[in-house]
Amino acid sequence: MRDAGLIGEASATSSLRVRTRRNARLREALFALVLLAPSIALFSTFAFYPLIKTFYLGFFRSDPFGLSASYVGFDQYIDVLGSDRFHRSLFTTGLFALFTVPTGLVLGLGLALLAHQKLRGMIIYRTIFSSTVATSVAVASVMWLTLLNPSIGIINYGLKETGFEPINWLGDPEWALPAVSLTTIWLNLGFTFIVILAGLQTIPEELHESAKVDGAGAVSRLFNVTLPMLSPTLLFSVVVLTINAFQSFGQIDLLTQGGPLDRTNVIVYSIYTEGFRNFNEGVAAAQGVALFFIVLTLTLIQFRFLERRGFYGN
Repeated sequence: MRDAGLIGEASATSSLRVRTRRNARLREALFALVLLAPSIALFSTFAFYPLIKTFYLGFFRSDPFGLSASYVGFDQYIDVLGSDRFHRSLFTTGLFALFTVPTGLVLGLGLALLAHQKLRGMIIYRTIFSSTVATSVAVASVMWLTLLNPSIGIINYGLKETGFEPINWLGDPEWALPAVSLTTIWLNLGFTFIVILAGLQTIPEELHESAKVDGAGAVSRLFNVTLPMLSPTLLFSVVVLTINAFQSFGQIDLLTQGGPLDRTNVIVYSIYTEGFRNFNEGVAAAQGVALFFIVLTLTLIQFRFLERRGFYGN
C-alpha cells in the first residue's frame, strides 16, 4: 500500500510539473504575441492585405474608362501573362537586371577592397564611395539627366573632346536602357560598398597572414581566402540588387518614362502605366502578382544555387 501511495504521489507530481510547464509556455506564447502585435498589425495593413487585394483585383476587368469592372476569373491572368507587351516588359526587366546587378556587384567589391587597405586618409575615400547611399532617386535622376543631356551634358562633351560623336543617351532606343542602368548602378553603389566593406572587416586577419606565410600572393589570397569568406555577404548583395532591379521605377519615370519605343518599359513601370494612366486596375494587379512570384522565385533560386557555394563559419 505504501508503494502504491508513493507511485500515486509521484504520478501526481509529474502531472503537476507537466501542467506547470504547459502554463508557462502558454504565458510565454501570449506574451510573445503581445510584443509582436504591433509588427503583425503593420505587416497585415501594409503587406499582407495589399497582396491579397492585388490578387483579388486581378480577377476583374475594367472598362476603357475605369468606371466599372466585371469578374473574369483567371482569364485576365492568362491574357496578361500571355500578351506580347508583358513579355517585352519582362525581357526589358531581365536585361536591366543583367546590366545592373553584376556590374554593381563588381564595382562595389572593387571599391570595398580598395577602401579596406590600411592607408592614411582612407576614411575620406570611404565617405566618398558610400555617399550615394544618402542620395534619393529623384536627386540622382536629375543629376544624371543633366550629365546625359545631349547638348550640355559633360559625358557628351568628353566624347567630343576625344573625337567621338555625341550620343542621345535617353532618346536613342539603343542607348536608353544602358543609360538608365548606369544611373541605377551609381545609385546602388554606396549600399553595395558599405555592405561588402562591413563583410571584409569581419574576416580574421590571421587567415591572410597564414596565406602569406604559405607563399600565397595577393591574387591567390583574394580568390582562396577573401571571396570564400565573403560569400554570405556577396549572396546578400546579389539578392538585394536583384530585387531592387526588378522594383526600379523612380529613375525610369524621371529619365525616360518607359521610352523610347518601350525600350525602358520595365514591369514596374508597366504596372504604373496600366493602373494610373490607362485605369486598367485588373491588368496592373495581374502584372503585380506576376512580379511578386517572379521575384520570389529568383530569390529562392539564388539562395539555393549560391548558398551551396558559400562559406558559413561557425
